[in-house]
Amino acid sequence: MSFQWAEDDFLPPGVTRMDREGPRDGRTYVMYHGTTSESARLIRASGFRQSSDGMLGRGVYLSRDLEKASRYPIDHPEDDRVVIKVKVNVGRVKAIDRQYHPLQKKWHEEGYDTAWVPPNCGMVKSGLEENCVWDPNRISIIGTIKPKPVQDAGGSAWGYK
Repeated sequence: MSFQWAEDDFLPPGVTRMDREGPRDGRTYVMYHGTTSESARLIRASGFRQSSDGMLGRGVYLSRDLEKASRYPIDHPEDDRVVIKVKVNVGRVKAIDRQYHPLQKKWHEEGYDTAWVPPNCGMVKSGLEENCVWDPNRISIIGTIKPKPVQDAGGSAWGYK
């Protein structure tokens, strides 16, 4: 069975959708976090928590790219994946555009609130952008998106729950 994902086009006031440039300091963006159904339930009940480590160190990993978030967790059945749609005030942003960047895991120590990996910079296998937000309090949940089963028809559609 295949799945499609769909979301509506309505944004909360003052929130920006992904554009071609990286997130700008002090702006609020819609972002997405891919996870399992159970983890989504826990996040909705208790909020996001920093991961202990990752490519950019500690923080909450998000993307402004819905396609990227829908792939997570990798190697997990798609019918148990959920994408959490959030709005994020990114604060001060640092672009980390190459492996072994001097601030790759130290960006927060230098006063940044969000680390941003640009698309197609060689750091992410998919070539899609990634963000790491240090403070979970900068993140507000808008809703969850689950895949909808469809007969193989191609396309992409996201549905809210």
